[in-house]
Formats: sequence, structure tokens, C-alpha cells
Amino acid sequence: MTNYRKISRIIHGTPTSDGAGVKLTRIFGFYEQGLLDPFLMLDFFGTDNPNDYIAGFPWHPHRGMETVTYMLDGSIEHSDSMGNSGVIGRGDIQWMTAGSGIIHQEMPKIVEGRLRGFQLWVNLPAARKMVPPRYQDIPAAAIPVVTQPDGSRIKVLAGKFGEVTGPVTGIFAEPDYLDLEIPAGGSVTFPFQENHTAFVYLYEGSAIFGGEGGKKLRSGQGALLGSGEAIWIGSEGHLARMIFIGGQPIGEPIAWRGPVVMNTEAELNQAFQEIRSGQFVKEHK
Repeated sequence: MTNYRKISRIIHGTPTSDGAGVKLTRIFGFYEQGLLDPFLMLDFFGTDNPNDYIAGFPWHPHRGMETVTYMLDGSIEHSDSMGNSGVIGRGDIQWMTAGSGIIHQEMPKIVEGRLRGFQLWVNLPAARKMVPPRYQDIPAAAIPVVTQPDGSRIKVLAGKFGEVTGPVTGIFAEPDYLDLEIPAGGSVTFPFQENHTAFVYLYEGSAIFGGEGGKKLRSGQGALLGSGEAIWIGSEGHLARMIFIGGQPIGEPIAWRGPVVMNTEAELNQAFQEIRSGQFVKEHK
């Protein structure tokens, strides 16, 4: 009998604002640090009111971690201290490894309809916190979609689903990042590494996790999944949409202040001293 992962903890997001006043839901963050190792923070933003997001996220630094932006609707312009710039549009994903340090901005564009998406923060181990910064900008057209006979659709942003591999590569945490759409009465099952953290967030509908005797999760709720060798998710009487994230825990001390995540307070203090002195962004040969 397959040992499906069941919900071990339901996590309710908190309405907040960040950047220059962007309204969002912080699904998990600083106060759950360590619980979802290697993941640090997950924000969901979704509104059709430009006043809720147009001020954006002006210039700010990052070091020692990765930011992952996945857009469901709308678009965000980005630029950084290395001269990179571009637009993350509907269905696109950007995986940015801040590494030794980068200063960037992310500014939502006013478009018809709503702005909706996620930003995930992923920790880096001590040995990789000072690697050169890099981007993986993946357009929607490059993200594979698996369609099941029952109509379920699985977008594979990172990791694997069956024989299909996502386009994001070379990430220490060996992440799985899936966007699942399960119609009424449908279900999705897949094996999952037993020692990896697994988390799910529903943004539409409701679903049951863990097979027979599993718990229900409703739209706007997240859940940490317990131990087991596989994932089973079934929708009920309507369409369910969710993201699934999983990855290899790092198991190291976390020293975290704002946009910088290191292992010790001394490393944090050094990072902020370098920000003040203009020595934060490194030159890599």
C-alpha cells in the first residue's frame, strides 16, 4: 500500500504589504523559518486594482538566497545592478540566484485585468551563498505541460513530473515547482523523495490530500505535507488550482535580516556594512 503524504500543518497566510506598498498575502515567512527548509518565504499577490501594486518594489539588495517570481496574470518589469532588464509576463517564471549580492527592482506594469502571481524565496547553503549572481528567465512557452486523461494539467516549472523535466536547472535545493489544475472529480498522483520538504498552496477551489482519510484544503490555504513516498491530490466538485513546491532541506543555521540571508550575525553585519559603503555588489572573474 502506498504511503501518501498527508497534511501535517495547515498554514494561513497573513495580509501585508511590501516594497513601496504592494498589497499581498504572506503565506509563510520569517516566523516559520526552518519549518519549510530550504524555503524561506512565499508571497501571493492578486488584485485588479492598480493602486494595490503599482508602487512596486523599488531598488533593494539581496544576498545569500534566491528569489523565484512566477506570474499567473499581468507582468512585472525588472532591472538590476549588473545591467540586466526584462519583463516577466503571464505564465513566465524567473529564478534569480542572488548569491554574493545584487541590487534590483521589480515594478508591476498596469495592464487590463488583474496582476496575480507568486514570489518564493529559497535559501542557499553556506558553500554557495557567495556564488556569482545569475538569472534563469523562462518564458511560458518553454514550460512543459502534462495533460492527464481526466483533464488534469500539470505545469512543470522545475523538477520532474513523470518523465517530464522542467526548464529551471542547476539549483542546489533540487526543487520541484508545479502548477496543478485538477478538474472536478480528477486526481493527480506522483512519487516524491521522502527526505524532501513538500508544501502546497491552493489559489482556486478546494482539494483533498493524502488519499483515503486525507484532509481538505480550501482556496487561500497552504499546507506542509508530512512524511511519505508519494503525493495524492484529488479535487471535489469543482476545479482546483494550486502550486506545489518541494526541495532538499539544507539544515544549516539561518541569520536573516530583510533581503539578506546568511548563516551568522557577523555575516549579516558585514553585508549591511558593505551596502552602506557601496561594496555590496562583487566583481566575479
